[in-house]
Amino acid sequence: MTSSSSSSQDAQSFVQNYPEGLRADALMEEDVAWSHEIDGARDGEQFDRAERAALRRVAGLSTELEDVTEVEYRQLRLERVVLVGVWTSGTVQDAENSLAELAALAETAGALVLDGVVQRRDKPDPATYIGSGKALELRDIVLETGADTVVCDGELSPGQLIHLEDVVKVKVIDRTALILDIFAQHAKSREGKAQVALAQMQYMLPRLRGWGQSLSRQMGGGKGGGLATRGPGETKIETDRRRIREKMAKMRREIAEMKTGREIKRQERKRNKVPSVAIAGYTNAGKSSLLNRLTGAGVLVENALFATLDPTVRRAETPSGRLYTLADTVGFVRHLPHHLVEAFRSTMEEVGESDLILHVVDGSHPAPEEQLAAVREVIREVGAVDVPEIVVINKADAADPLTIQRLLRTQRHAIAVSARTGAGIEELLGLIDAELPRPEVEIEALVPYTHGKLVARTHADGEVLSEEHTAEGTLLKARVHEELAAELAPFVPAAH
Repeated sequence: MTSSSSSSQDAQSFVQNYPEGLRADALMEEDVAWSHEIDGARDGEQFDRAERAALRRVAGLSTELEDVTEVEYRQLRLERVVLVGVWTSGTVQDAENSLAELAALAETAGALVLDGVVQRRDKPDPATYIGSGKALELRDIVLETGADTVVCDGELSPGQLIHLEDVVKVKVIDRTALILDIFAQHAKSREGKAQVALAQMQYMLPRLRGWGQSLSRQMGGGKGGGLATRGPGETKIETDRRRIREKMAKMRREIAEMKTGREIKRQERKRNKVPSVAIAGYTNAGKSSLLNRLTGAGVLVENALFATLDPTVRRAETPSGRLYTLADTVGFVRHLPHHLVEAFRSTMEEVGESDLILHVVDGSHPAPEEQLAAVREVIREVGAVDVPEIVVINKADAADPLTIQRLLRTQRHAIAVSARTGAGIEELLGLIDAELPRPEVEIEALVPYTHGKLVARTHADGEVLSEEHTAEGTLLKARVHEELAAELAPFVPAAH
């Protein structure tokens, strides 16, 4: 989000006066979010934390110049936003939780939340989203707080954006634009940046506005130019739309090429019979912390929404010695923009192609059931409904014990863990071991010492039940896949 003026006094009073229950802790100070003594052992080396923190928005700094000679001392400033939501169904608590989540999104994007209002309606107003009377009240709130942006908790049509801006006289954005902005800030890989750019162009295309020169027409097309310029030609805004469509087509081709590379890696894992586990869940539920705890991956962990966008795949091992891959996926959120679901489809296919889903939910969240429902909706969209699921209730050390008990009772195949303290991790590893697909052939073979590679492959790709070293060779009893069973067949003792 772009910068706008603020003062340190306003920022301090906001921190003191804003209700603690609604204020998101999305932007924590670096020394609070992570410490070497506590988190160094559990979160790996945090390779990209320093890079992410190298440019941070600082509240209370202004870009206005006190003196013309002090141009070099300009500082970055935060946008000051007012949130507005329309409550159409559910309870008051549901509406407040949704607005609190919007506040967390706004803070993650780099804004300073000044106020939030909820309008009770049967459905959003088709003209101004909240109705003409409430729009005037919102204008008064904007003037009173000195805000420069209004953020709406929903996806606004182009007409609603224009009409609401005409009334409140400041910039208006919706939830979709806010999430797209966060993704644009956090995407690091080439594929992630391309996916975000495609989603932004899809969102922007129907919302292009024209005025002045944008509506002027180019000269029409005749054969040789000059006098032969008949026809109205296209307006500048039509030219812009055409260029965006061309860029979108090019971006889709690039993403398709990157998808091919991802599929080749996936097929290689399948060829080697390596089971795959995908970590899915609501944003900020602790997926990256769990990945680090299980594999020591060193992925960025931060108390912020969508801190990790680019999928990370790491090799892991079950307590019985079976190898499998663990993939960390992009976090989900309520009303995830369909542009993003479409653009990130190739990344989300990691979930659909996996053998097991670890569905991580924040046990300390006020409404964990809503998080579970929102994630399952997206999982259905990417066609992963038939993949076995383990519900991992994370942050058990900070959650209400009654909430944990309720989730364990209502969710099938659920386990409570804490990625921070390590509680429940051993039990989770055992559950993963039990749920992963097992090799289909059980075989007993006496493998000569000259064929040690077969023993190593059995350990890597199969499940060794017993192993004994004899004078003739290694006596193995194991479960293996059909291809490896065929290679071991010559060494099966005659009695078997």
